Amino acid sequence: MRQFDFTPFRRSTIGFDRLFDLLEASARQASSENYPPFNLERLAEDRYRITLAVAGFKPDEIDVTAQQNLLLVSGKKREENENNPGSYLHLGIANRSFERRFELADFVRVEQADLADGLLTIELVREVPEAMKPKKIPVNTGSQQAAAIEHRSAA
Repeated sequence: MRQFDFTPFRRSTIGFDRLFDLLEASARQASSENYPPFNLERLAEDRYRITLAVAGFKPDEIDVTAQQNLLLVSGKKREENENNPGSYLHLGIANRSFERRFELADFVRVEQADLADGLLTIELVREVPEAMKPKKIPVNTGSQQAAAIEHRSAA
């Protein structure tokens, strides 16, 4: 994948530093590791699902950690056949450790994580606080404004 230079955009925008950092980090990560494969789904306006293919991993070998704006999913496979090398004629199932990072938007939290049939499913919910939601501001006309000023001065 080719690298993009965001310098011209950084010079002409204010407050988008985090966005450009995310884009650059994503480009670096995309060119590196693609294991385990995953799906991202949007289930509703404020609900999302991440599904990772983690065949062969047990629940105690997978760690899901949610921090502010970051979801870290890692798997550490125990070596079961250390004492018996050479028992496999072909080892085609990926048996290596992994670490996947997902940048989360503000107010996105992990609701639950389930492992079934070799798929790790992580449910995410975006909960914007009432104070942060957009609110409609009424626009007063000149006569309404004068009446409001008279009402306040009379009180």
